[in-house]
Amino acid sequence: MKFKSTTLRSFLALHTWVGLASGLLLFIAFYAGSISVFTHELDGWRRPAGDVSHSEKIARAQVLLDQTRAAHPDSHDFTLRLEPANPELYWSSEDYTERRRYLLDATGQQLTQGAAHGSFIQLIYELHYTAGLPAPWGTYLFGIACILYGLALVSGIVIYAPVLLKDLFALRVGRNLKRLWQDAHNVVGLLSLPFHVIFAWSGAVLTIGYIMLAPFQFLVFEGQLMQRIESDLETAHIEPAEVRKPLLPLAALLERGEALVPGFEIGAIKLHDVGDANAQITLTGLADQKMLSRRVSVVLNGTSGELLGIDQPSNYTPGKRFLNSLTSLHYGNFGGTLLKWLYFFLGLAGAFLFYSGNLLYVEARRKHLQIAQPRRTRLMAQLTLGVCLGCIAGISALFVTGALLPEGFDRSVYFGLFFTCIAWAFFRAPARAGYELLLICSVLTAAIPLSAWVATGISPLAALLDGHYHRLCVDLMALLLAWAYACMAKATRRRGTEGPRSSVWSLHDAR
Repeated sequence: MKFKSTTLRSFLALHTWVGLASGLLLFIAFYAGSISVFTHELDGWRRPAGDVSHSEKIARAQVLLDQTRAAHPDSHDFTLRLEPANPELYWSSEDYTERRRYLLDATGQQLTQGAAHGSFIQLIYELHYTAGLPAPWGTYLFGIACILYGLALVSGIVIYAPVLLKDLFALRVGRNLKRLWQDAHNVVGLLSLPFHVIFAWSGAVLTIGYIMLAPFQFLVFEGQLMQRIESDLETAHIEPAEVRKPLLPLAALLERGEALVPGFEIGAIKLHDVGDANAQITLTGLADQKMLSRRVSVVLNGTSGELLGIDQPSNYTPGKRFLNSLTSLHYGNFGGTLLKWLYFFLGLAGAFLFYSGNLLYVEARRKHLQIAQPRRTRLMAQLTLGVCLGCIAGISALFVTGALLPEGFDRSVYFGLFFTCIAWAFFRAPARAGYELLLICSVLTAAIPLSAWVATGISPLAALLDGHYHRLCVDLMALLLAWAYACMAKATRRRGTEGPRSSVWSLHDAR
């Protein structure tokens, strides 16, 4: 496969500029997304071993629901999450201007109000699809970034197709650091290409899918498309009867749902029109039916237990099967623990891909015959360091403060540190800022195991002996990443002192 030099230059320019335009956003998406793969496991990473039994958890959920309803008698719609060790209930006002989250205290009897947006794990999950920007605009921006990401993938394939097999496993280690980074960038990109294609495609559909349907809605289906696919978007709905009737116990409703779908693992309960004779209860969770998607929804009448609708992989419509399967591919929830670890490392590799791509852009525009470098390369280096390392430092700090501080400080901690890192990257020379910020990332990440130890009073060894494997995995991975950031800091400093003076990464004459 051969291309004219002008064609290759055009695709190289396309690859460079769409990569730069979307790279920083996608770095945050990949780094936060790699951690979000373990959202449910991380909900209990710092707690002592000794999981709450299923029956105890349901009993706590019932007390939580009863006390919340007593505190808000005029509210009738709730969402109850059962995945955490301590169930959580979300409640919104009728005009959706107010959102609250309730839990039970350590005794399991007293109602307490938590941070409205959830724990720090929920914030990391939100960073994956908004980068911290206000919803829904952050989500829409990510959809555009995914489309640019797809263009970068196509152009990258065109550029490197002629030497794909020849240089696939080339990783030339030596004094030429630019070539080493280029080889690493190409190897990571090509070996994880199927994953990146899936992510670019599914990311665009999941974030701006409704917008992508607009041409079909108005130009093809004459405004009737949404009505045609309504059954694919909603399982069942029934209007309130305006007759008061008590809700069945949660244990009875859960037992009914589990009996209807073998192997049904219920993770959340959506309660609509509670107190009405037509109260609608939607049980959502996962069930393994040997299909790509495992998502199941069972809709019951909350006062009688009558089945109103059921959505499971075996009876999906074609549209719902496509959408749910694409969602499963995106989040990696169609397999077990090994698949989650694969997605975790692929996410970190993707973050490296965007970080290294920006650094290669800076190095490729280095002026070899002059000390002073172009302003645009310096600005790109500073922006890359500030955003990427600020994201890493902020997420590590979330784990530390999440263990040591009460809820409510998460957003202040993350965004405060994130913007401080960006300001520091612009205040200092890139070589010094890179070294210093990487050290901060290393220290904060290494502090994660210590913070859990201080918060729980249980050492990592004691947690391991007590069967708390989530804690062990988080601690070991934090120490491994802290070591990697320390090595990168050391390499950045060595490059600054021993590398060429004609570089933004030089420490000679740098402030």
